[in-house]
Amino acid sequence: MPSTFHHRGSLAIAWLALALLLACSSILHAQATSTASRAGDLQVGVGYTTAKPDYAQQSFQGFTAYADFDLRSHLGLEAEVHQVDSTTGDQSYQRTYEIGGRYFRTYGLLVPYVKAMVGRGDFNYPYGQTDLAYTLYAGGIGADFKLGPQLRLRGEYEIQSWSGFSNGGLTPQLVTFGVAYHFTGKPRYK
Repeated sequence: MPSTFHHRGSLAIAWLALALLLACSSILHAQATSTASRAGDLQVGVGYTTAKPDYAQQSFQGFTAYADFDLRSHLGLEAEVHQVDSTTGDQSYQRTYEIGGRYFRTYGLLVPYVKAMVGRGDFNYPYGQTDLAYTLYAGGIGADFKLGPQLRLRGEYEIQSWSGFSNGGLTPQLVTFGVAYHFTGKPRYK
């Protein structure tokens, strides 16, 4: 029961954060477009994630929250949090906090990208036996699809490598489908 409450609470917080972000976007972008200048492009999103945790033969499900800040025409930064829980009810979960770089290209409405990240992974063993944290490295590939000037749909595959995990490491694989809000303004580049 605590795992279910924890998962629902985390999911509710993510949805609330996105709702507040969308509701306050006009306040955050109050400066006139003609005089606005910015250091890069920002988009913030949430998504549904399914994962193969590489621990026992099961699947995990949960959510992802992410933010992209593109500094140059093809280079940017990404930060994300994944929370995926066991579907068997054994109270195990994996939570990751990651940051890294991304390379992207724009082809009309489609923006494919690759990314390399580093972070921290928190693994809660079945039935609350123990909760340990590990350094992780991740790589991913995905694409954003533009639905107008502010909305983006995302599909992404990510593989992680957790160092220090017993029995030779842990390599979870995650698939995420998400939606993001892109903050518009005077473009820095095309």
